Amino acid sequence: MAEKQPHLNGAYYGPAVPPKQNSYHRPGRGGGCVCGCGCCLLKLIFNLVLTVVVAVGLLALIFWLIFRPNLVKFHVTDAELTQFNFTATNTLSYDLKLNLTIRNPNRRIGIYYDSIEVRALYEGQRLASDYLTPFYQGHKNTTTLSPAFQGQKLVQLSTSEQSDFNSEQTAGVYDIDMKLYLRVRFKLGKIKTFRIKPRVKCGLKVPLSSSGSAATATFQTEKCDIDWRIFR
Repeated sequence: MAEKQPHLNGAYYGPAVPPKQNSYHRPGRGGGCVCGCGCCLLKLIFNLVLTVVVAVGLLALIFWLIFRPNLVKFHVTDAELTQFNFTATNTLSYDLKLNLTIRNPNRRIGIYYDSIEVRALYEGQRLASDYLTPFYQGHKNTTTLSPAFQGQKLVQLSTSEQSDFNSEQTAGVYDIDMKLYLRVRFKLGKIKTFRIKPRVKCGLKVPLSSSGSAATATFQTEKCDIDWRIFR
């Protein structure tokens, strides 16, 4: 018979408690992503988008440092209006000639003008279009175009528009709009870009001059506004 173990200090503490084992979570194959496949997918998409944005930004910076692009400038430098009157049937007879300059200030960028449509409008209504010959514009070059509009057009004017016409007729100066609808490509060295469709608008105040006599007012050069949106 084994000897009876004495109690320590006369007290019995029961059986020994086994030591506590440390537990750990083993990460899966997702590289530490513990919130499921959805979280990992979102993180991957975010990283890809961030990489693309940074890459595009760097390319844009490099492009600007190399080519230093400047905006093309459009001006109407001269206008000759020899006829602009309504008949009793609301038909407008007109004869308008313009000088339009296009300035490419860039030293390393050329421009292909593949399509050039020039429109003349009065009170938002198109009078006519003139389709000009496509051309290539080289570096630091100024090109002059001469669109012309002649004919008759049925134009319906509201009461206020008729009042504006009467005032312009008295002053001898008419508010006529010119718009350009372009298709252009840029040439960067040997690289040609895809075609874009900028639109140009010029608000003109054109004095009327009768045949053989000068106008009572002088035409002032007008700078045009350009809309460079790529997608339309």
